[in-house]
Order: sequence, then C-alpha cells, then structure tokens
Amino acid sequence: MPSIGIGTQSQAQALDTLQDMTAGLTPIQPSEHIDRMKKAQAYMQEHDIAAIYLNAGSNLSYFTGMKWYASERMVGAILPASGEVQYIAPYFEIGTLNGYKVIDGPIHGWQEHENPYALFVKVLSQLNIGDTATIGIDESAQFFIFDGINKAQQGLNIINAQPVTAHCRMHKSDNEIALMQGAMNMTLAVHQATASMLHEGISTTEVEAFIAQAHRKVGAPGNVFCIVLFGVASSFPHGVKHAQVLKQGDMVLIDTGCKVHDYISDITRSYVFGEASERQRKFWDIEKAAQLAAFNAATIGEPCGAVDNAARQYIASQGLGPDYQTPGCPHRTGHGIGLDIHEWPYLVGGNKTPLAKGMCFSNEPMLVIPDEFGVRLEDHFYMTDNGPSWFTEPSHSIDNPFG
Repeated sequence: MPSIGIGTQSQAQALDTLQDMTAGLTPIQPSEHIDRMKKAQAYMQEHDIAAIYLNAGSNLSYFTGMKWYASERMVGAILPASGEVQYIAPYFEIGTLNGYKVIDGPIHGWQEHENPYALFVKVLSQLNIGDTATIGIDESAQFFIFDGINKAQQGLNIINAQPVTAHCRMHKSDNEIALMQGAMNMTLAVHQATASMLHEGISTTEVEAFIAQAHRKVGAPGNVFCIVLFGVASSFPHGVKHAQVLKQGDMVLIDTGCKVHDYISDITRSYVFGEASERQRKFWDIEKAAQLAAFNAATIGEPCGAVDNAARQYIASQGLGPDYQTPGCPHRTGHGIGLDIHEWPYLVGGNKTPLAKGMCFSNEPMLVIPDEFGVRLEDHFYMTDNGPSWFTEPSHSIDNPFG
C-alpha cells in the first residue's frame, strides 16, 4: 500500500497546516558570550597560547556575538589569553561594526592602502604579547589572512586555533540546545508538510521552492540548504546537477534545515512515493537499524569513533560494505552541529574524542545502492549525563515515515 501521509493534499493545504513556531526561542545573551571567552582564555592560559584570531563568521559570532561575513578584507578579533577582546576592521566599516558589537572592546582600524596584518602584529605588541609567543589563527580564516600575518611577523609561533575554538564550541549549553531543538522541530514539521503535497510529475525544483516557503511559514528566514532527490538520484549523497521529476515507485530523499537565532537544523527523510518494493523495504529497514545501533553506542566517555563503528558493523553484518564500500555506507556516521552545519567533533572511525555532555551530532549512516537508490535517515541527538537524547523522533517505518 502507498506510504501514509505521502501525497494527500495540495501545496496550499500543506502550507495551511504550518504556523510560526518561534515563540519562546530567544537568542544567546551577552553574558553567555562573556562566559565563552572566559572558557577559551582559561584553556589558552593552560596551554600557553597568548592569543587567538577569530575571523568574521561563526567563530567571531560564537565568542563575541558580532555577526559579520568573511570577505576579501580582514575583519575579526584578537582574543588574548587575558584582557578584553580587540577588534580589527577597515576604518570605513567601524561605524557599522559598532552597531553589531555585543561585547565591548576597541576596534582597531586600517585604511584601504594600509596593511591590516601589520596592524594585527602591532596590536599584539600593544597587548604586551612577545615576539615569540604562540598565536592561534581561526581554522576557517582564508589562507590570505594566515599568509598576510605570517609575512608581517617575525618569530611568532603560529598555530591552528581549532583546539581552543572546538574545546568551547563542541560542548553546547542548555540555551544552544533549546535553539537547536526549536529549529529541528520546525524542519520536521516542514518535512511532513512537504511529503503530504508530493504528486506524480512534480519536479525537485518545485519541491525545493515549497520547502523554502514552508520554512518561512514556521518562522525561519528560509532554507539554510535543501537537497531533494528522486529515484536513482537518491543514491548520490549530496545530489546531482539536474532536476528530476517524481514518478510512482521512486525513492524520495529530502535533506534540509533552517536557522533559528543562528543555530541550525538538519534532518533527512527517505520514503517511497507510491508502493515500496521489497528491495526498497529491505534496505530502508537496515538503514533504520543502523541509525539505532549508532544511537545506542553513544555512551559518555566512549570515543566518538565507537558510534561510527557500531553503525558500520551492523551494516556489514547484513552483507553490505564492508567499511566504506557500496552497496553500504560511503561516508562517516555523523557530524557535530551548532552555528555551522558541520562542526567538531565528528562521528567517524578513529576519532578518539570522548563523548561528553553537551555534544550534538547528526546520526545518518546512509546506505547507497549504486544505480538504484539511496536511503538516508538523519536525526540528531545531544549527549546528556545519562547518554544520548534525540532532538527529533526517528522515522517510524517506510510505510508510515512520520508516525
């Protein structure tokens, strides 16, 4: 029989089932940004790191609350191991950046003809940071920023700031988890509405447009990303360049997410339009069991890699793989999530990072059946003192994916 909840109403009717879901969700407050900087500074002092550079983007936003985009110009902040944060920006942007400033600190400006990297080194000197000090550079900073700093300095020990930033960012606070919970709830509602309005002949492009509209209806600005795949295209984890048209018996794979106060959701659902074949049903059930095996392996203190191992071992026990071979799972089981769709730590073989309270992960050990279809069931969980907790309830069955 056809799957329950798939193709039951029009687009207009599906949109009418949605409403704003952002009530009670509040952005991160300045006090939390201050606590984050203090945590980073304590780590830096412990590991003899004199300062780190935070580039425009998610790291600058995470620690200082300042939301700015990375571009060809250096905009960011120096966070010293002690003392207040120091911002660096073009002079002509200072007035605008003052409006975005959440945490106080001077903005050091450079004119268009001046060298911002020399200014960076000068600010370090003003902070009494020695010429041979260890300085961390934001891992997401463009290479030209690292290169410019490296050419402007003499004697500094320049390292990747990732150990500092990841140390803070991979342990989510209750406030962060609440925002992600809100975003996940919104995207799951959008998934259900989307499934309900599918019909034979609809294109993946039309579905993507509906999902963006639906995300706006629940209170998000739109999609952060959206992957819609039908039939054979669903066997390509991140899609194909051409649109597809839906037909009876197609596997449908939809992977999408939104932002709520900068925190991201990311959910994938796979189901069949029409009646599932025995082969589709078989692999769907294996995928669901692999996802559950990964969840059950997430134990406080165990390495992140153990979660990937559990999913991969189950998949191999069903005669698939082994390892990353297909038919089977060609990629890691999951990724961290927060301000970025993919961030530390990762659920991948060999990752010895111990699972700890506040870590948040996707759980998506996708099955790829080459030249036929793919099945990805993706939900996220966060670690509590008592083990993992789902943000969203996993898909129920291939015949009743939304329960």
